[in-house]
Amino acid sequence: MSKKADSKTVTINDIARLSGVSKKTVSRIINNSPLVRKDTRDKVEALMREVGYAPDPMARGLAFRRSFLIGMVYDNPTAQYVVDMQYGALDALRGSSFELVVHPCDSRSADYIEGVRRFAQQHKLHGVILVPRASEDQALVEMLKDIGCRYVRIAAVPMDETSQTVITHDRDGAAEAADYLLSLGHRDVALITGPVAYRSTLERSAGFLDALRKRGITLPEDRIVEAGYTFESGLAAAEKLLLGDRRPTAIFTGNDEMAAGVYKVALRAGIDIPRELSVIGYDDSSLASRLSPSLTSVRRNTRDTGRTAAAMLLQPEGQGPLASASVRPHVVVRDSCQPPQR
Repeated sequence: MSKKADSKTVTINDIARLSGVSKKTVSRIINNSPLVRKDTRDKVEALMREVGYAPDPMARGLAFRRSFLIGMVYDNPTAQYVVDMQYGALDALRGSSFELVVHPCDSRSADYIEGVRRFAQQHKLHGVILVPRASEDQALVEMLKDIGCRYVRIAAVPMDETSQTVITHDRDGAAEAADYLLSLGHRDVALITGPVAYRSTLERSAGFLDALRKRGITLPEDRIVEAGYTFESGLAAAEKLLLGDRRPTAIFTGNDEMAAGVYKVALRAGIDIPRELSVIGYDDSSLASRLSPSLTSVRRNTRDTGRTAAAMLLQPEGQGPLASASVRPHVVVRDSCQPPQR
């Protein structure tokens, strides 16, 4: 048999025959079973590397009545957030024989839960990572329980009795953002929120506003504008706040995409950031360091969150409920904030 050039034709039966062991032994080695002697494992693994053999995840799934696939379900308008989450999950899966498959959905659609059901059942998923806002839908979670599909939620607060959640503590991150602006001397501040249907929006808004209230500051209604976690919605919200007769000295936005919208409105209006307007975002995405001036933002370690969620699904079944996990946010100070000039 030729080497790696013909590795696509190599089967598990070939590996068993060439190494002089049973197909069951090869299968155990592929699945990291401890029931194989080290010298046997080393010999078979060396042969698999020599011929370039890699087990097919779907074929393995048929043998074990499940696949070696982890699903990621998301309904989120922020592309970079989703990409970072996927990178984190892939970090955890690397070297595990599991692969990641993604399923974007629209939670406003009448049949989206049925779509997730088909996705999970057709792929025979080992488990599912639920990304906000999908992670906040209890009906979706109940469906996954009904079909026996493991899941881990990513959410701002604990949302599951079985602790199958990576908690992101959004309220604390937003409170830290408020404290930072207050420490610079800002008192006339504004808030651009995400969609109120998102739990992250509620938690970030509450954290920011509560921190202000502790210092005796209550924002009037015209200083709080709902947007949609997108650049375009941030731009529209910023126009309401910056193009009137009286503008705030600082704006906190629910994510970095909306902060970029604030930057564009400020540039058009000739408002200097940070001399005339301080801006702080949330996510600390790659966009934050690319804006000019670089954006101060709340880092929520999105990649770590995805890595943690995937690692939780790799824990062996039958060992009780999955352990809960947390990813703590913190403010990353850059160049977009300074003390107010008035």
